[in-house]
Amino acid sequence: MKTLRVPEATVTRLSIYSRYLEQLDRNGVTTVSSGEIAEGVGVSPAQVRKDLAYFGEFGTRGVGYNVKDLLRYTKKILGLDQQWPLVLVGAGNLGYALCTYRGFNSRGFKIVGVFDNDLAKIGKKIGELEVLPMEKMPEVIREHGARIGIIAVPPQAAQEVADYMVKNGLEAILNFAPVALNLPAGIEVRNVDLSVKLEILTFNLGFKSAQRL
Repeated sequence: MKTLRVPEATVTRLSIYSRYLEQLDRNGVTTVSSGEIAEGVGVSPAQVRKDLAYFGEFGTRGVGYNVKDLLRYTKKILGLDQQWPLVLVGAGNLGYALCTYRGFNSRGFKIVGVFDNDLAKIGKKIGELEVLPMEKMPEVIREHGARIGIIAVPPQAAQEVADYMVKNGLEAILNFAPVALNLPAGIEVRNVDLSVKLEILTFNLGFKSAQRL
């Protein structure tokens, strides 16, 4: 049997659909059409139907989708029907912002350990979490069954941190350091380089300006 390969762009949109469905559910909406979802998130109705078709048949023709049911299905597909403990390395400004970001908890993610090798930061509190030395990471990973790590350190330290995470059993890494990581096959890595995102914006603005000339 062939393994179904879902495009990453589809998974990204599925996350956006799920958030929009949460909003509808909070507002008491019970049914929604593909056209309404499309309008709400800025894609075409055909794209919504195509994305959902990767995972099965949802909704009723002429009626639409039950909001609560589709929200439950999308969260299950995304793995959000369970809690995901996270460990974070880097107790600087970015690490502090990530630790105190409430959006993680609302989607099932919880930072259970924050680590640093700076003696001036170790022992201090970020919210309810105490900054721990790096050697405590294996213990926290085992205690909480963590599988995902977040890297929020300077680029020169990122590879060493990533290697340590993998050595201690983490299977996926969200990397905020602006550097490419060299890791074993099978380790899921997603890089978040804010400068790259800004450069995409400036490119698009420059392209629009050039078209007006």
